[in-house]
Amino acid sequence: MNERQFGARLTSDGASFSLWAPAAKRVELLLDTSHPMQRGEGGWFAADVAGVKAGARYKFRIDDEIDVPDPASAFQPDDIKGPSELIDHGAYRWRAADWRGRPWQDTVLLESHVGTFTPDGTYRAMIGRLDHLMETGITALELMPLADFAGSRNWGYDGVLWYAPDGTYGRPDDLKALIDEAHLRGLMVFLDVVYNHFGPEGNYLGRYAPDFFTEAQTPWGSAIDYRVRQVRAFAIGNALYWLREYRFDGLRLDAVHAIPELGEISMLHDLSRAVGDLAIETGRHIHLVLENDDNAASLLDAGQDPPRGNYRAQWNDDYHHAWHVLLTGEVHGYYGDYARSPLRDIARALASGFVYQGEASAHRGGALRGEPSGQLAPISFVNFLQNHDQIGNRALGDRLEAIAEPRAVEAGLAITLLAPMVPMLFMGEEWGSKAPFPFFCDFEGELAEAVRQGRRREFADAYAEHGNEVPDPLERSTAESAVLDWDSRDQANGRRRLALVRDLLAIRREKIVPRLASAAFGEAHAADNGLLTANWRMGDGAMLRLMANLSNDEIPRPEIELMGTPIWGGAASGPIPPWSVFWRLDSR
Repeated sequence: MNERQFGARLTSDGASFSLWAPAAKRVELLLDTSHPMQRGEGGWFAADVAGVKAGARYKFRIDDEIDVPDPASAFQPDDIKGPSELIDHGAYRWRAADWRGRPWQDTVLLESHVGTFTPDGTYRAMIGRLDHLMETGITALELMPLADFAGSRNWGYDGVLWYAPDGTYGRPDDLKALIDEAHLRGLMVFLDVVYNHFGPEGNYLGRYAPDFFTEAQTPWGSAIDYRVRQVRAFAIGNALYWLREYRFDGLRLDAVHAIPELGEISMLHDLSRAVGDLAIETGRHIHLVLENDDNAASLLDAGQDPPRGNYRAQWNDDYHHAWHVLLTGEVHGYYGDYARSPLRDIARALASGFVYQGEASAHRGGALRGEPSGQLAPISFVNFLQNHDQIGNRALGDRLEAIAEPRAVEAGLAITLLAPMVPMLFMGEEWGSKAPFPFFCDFEGELAEAVRQGRRREFADAYAEHGNEVPDPLERSTAESAVLDWDSRDQANGRRRLALVRDLLAIRREKIVPRLASAAFGEAHAADNGLLTANWRMGDGAMLRLMANLSNDEIPRPEIELMGTPIWGGAASGPIPPWSVFWRLDSR
């Protein structure tokens, strides 16, 4: 597949421009002057222009009615409604030119938002914090979506120009410098991409390429029709573009359950195979991760390397939801599906991956959800206690540390960071940051008011209780409140939590990671008194064993001895204290 079929590219004597516009009768390329584009087969328009250099800015004029940016624009210096800029990706000189990535089992993810990770909110500013990640034990930085969005503030899920990293954070070479510096430190970099919808402002595809969309609707707008060959090529080409031109080590595909799979072979399958071909061509480790509310275990295969149709892992929302109910007692919305016995749900997630593996979900009106997952490798699951959604989709955007007891949160960390699944932290979680992460955006006019009123309806109870304390997503101050409080890292509580996380990840690196290849699920049991036990057969034949008291009360020590050498929590004796965690490795 030619991932540069869309957009503009430099040639030996100028530049070549192409646009798929099947509904247009006439298209002009607007540079310093107007250039008529030649219509070819299948709705394609093309123009080759001599003398054009990198940095040139251009638009397309459709039927003398509307001027639009390139849907495959490489950069938008003046935001989504401005002209596109021609970028020479070959001009950047990579310092970590020999970087080939890291195996999946090495992965410890930190999810981050570029605009709020530092006070400056830029790619370049993030470079100054990479040493912190490395010293903490993080091995992979995951960036929330970068596709160009309307305005200067957004989570990133409203992107409309998928190939253009948003200019709010810097230029393309600044993003490359961040990734380059990460690789020089041995850190992988992942990107969150959105292939289930386009954002609500600045998307002109419906005017000249309506075949992009189906009549179906997602929660965020019109669904995308991947039965259309050109539409499928646009998305797959975008994935390859990020991986090739920016050298990302992996992609996390957002909410793939909202992608209608109407063709005989799914877009997800084709995308995985195309990425696998790139991995073979370049000799790199490239990892693909899903967010999928359907819990489709059949899409996952951590051992398929390079990808040949499947995906390395899935974000395990079940694991998060069960922990959230246990730690906070909240049972509204989808948390109601875990209200009956969150501890047993945690045990099931530890023993076989998903909690819902074909059972009826009350939150989904009794619909059956999920597929059996115990046959998969544990590293097919990304486990976490917090992420952008689970913090930001709360009325106040408050973190777990603001609503749960610290020792309980730390017990959750001690299990999550040492269990043989891939762990993920949300930025600042490693030191227990309490900086909120509320939803924010920068729309204007009627759309802005619609978003504002939509949030008010969604969180009506919270508005009734908290009134003006609920942040307005359109206000600049809401985004500013989400900027990480790095100073709190150096305060007593921050230092203590960070030391805990560093110690846990050091043990993971030394004791767990070398044994993760070929590790398999085992058993897990939860008792009514809060006792949790679990074990896994590791790749070298050793047994990894867990015992924890996940309750507020001291409980009697179980009669069955926990075998093996202690690696966390020491040698337990006598009654088990509240919220205490013990790990052992049995190599007999």
